[in-house]
Amino acid sequence: MSKSWITPRWPLVPAILLATWAPVCHALTYQEALDIAESRASELKARQNTVSAAQAARISAGELPDPKLVMGVDNLPVQGSEAWSTTRDFMTMQRVGVMQEVTNGDKREAVRQLADTKVARADAELGIERLSVKRQTRLAWLKVYFLQQQQALLDQIEAENHMLSTAVTARLAAGQGKGSDSLQSRQESIALEDRRDDLERDLSKARADLARWVGAIATEPLTGPPPAYTPNPEHLRHNLDRHPDIAIFGIQEDSGRAEVNLAKAAKKSDWAVELDYEHRAPLFGDMISVQFTFDLPIFAKTRQNPQIAAREQELERVSAERESMVRDHMAQLEALLAEQTALVRQIDRIDQDWLPLGQQKVDLTLAEYRSGQEPLTSVLDARKFLIDTRMKRIDLAARRAAIETELSYLSEEMQP
Repeated sequence: MSKSWITPRWPLVPAILLATWAPVCHALTYQEALDIAESRASELKARQNTVSAAQAARISAGELPDPKLVMGVDNLPVQGSEAWSTTRDFMTMQRVGVMQEVTNGDKREAVRQLADTKVARADAELGIERLSVKRQTRLAWLKVYFLQQQQALLDQIEAENHMLSTAVTARLAAGQGKGSDSLQSRQESIALEDRRDDLERDLSKARADLARWVGAIATEPLTGPPPAYTPNPEHLRHNLDRHPDIAIFGIQEDSGRAEVNLAKAAKKSDWAVELDYEHRAPLFGDMISVQFTFDLPIFAKTRQNPQIAAREQELERVSAERESMVRDHMAQLEALLAEQTALVRQIDRIDQDWLPLGQQKVDLTLAEYRSGQEPLTSVLDARKFLIDTRMKRIDLAARRAAIETELSYLSEEMQP
């Protein structure tokens, strides 16, 4: 009897792990999932609206205020025979004019700088959100992908188990083996059914998570392996400051400096000019008036200086938060690199040692069972170890792909 009815030779395992489902009507690739997620993500649409709003607001930043129309009556009598008349008293004038407030140049420049930083920040936050959408879509796609691999492996194992059950029944009919062998074979089948239920539950949950990003197409099988990513630890460490999560603090610091400049500009006087035409009764000549007003920031100690100090403190807060973010990212980077290294070694060890040893044990126990030297329990135990090792191999590959996705995210740099 051929040994192939128990389990395939170990060299076929990589083929099992890389197998994908045949598409029914469409198979969702890794890149297609990213493209769909980016096109339908409401988070990105919201961020794009923020960018558009900041760009629109930038147009008017630093411009002078609109002029004001001035209308009124001066020196209107309220007593005597000339009360409430606009034509009897020579001092009564109907006035119409225009007034223009002029903000000092430093304040206007600071307002323009602040508007520029708001546009830059909105652009940066849009980029960060886009990276976040891609990262979450990648993780969701990978989870479904590797659960599919486990499902494909389980299909094969169930087929092997059916062949094993048939062989045990044939041996019992030939008067070989024990009566309990058929019960043990059935127990193995039930255990595989429990494992399939758990797997289908996890796959349904993973597809629901993927549907959050790609919609109904998440129910279709996935195809094509995920792209490989080999991290360069030194490059990651050296360019960590360029990561969008950290680089955005540079924009926030620019905004903080613009706020400081705006507060300092308040110590300089704004001014206004008003030009009026004043109409009097026909017996008296009309007049014009010109008036200038100036702010007098003479109480800087209790007004402008505290505002400047507050803005400077905010700028220092941004710098401190940036340093904290750098430390957090560095700690996360080192932890991910350590885990990625360990996973690579464990996967290599499974491929080079555990799977060959497990296959050899299955072969030996099977031969001894066929010769009557070992009970069926030994064969089932050996098979269970090999099955668990194969499943573990897929789990480790899934964890490695997720870790490398996180490392890929940390390798992103702020685009100029």
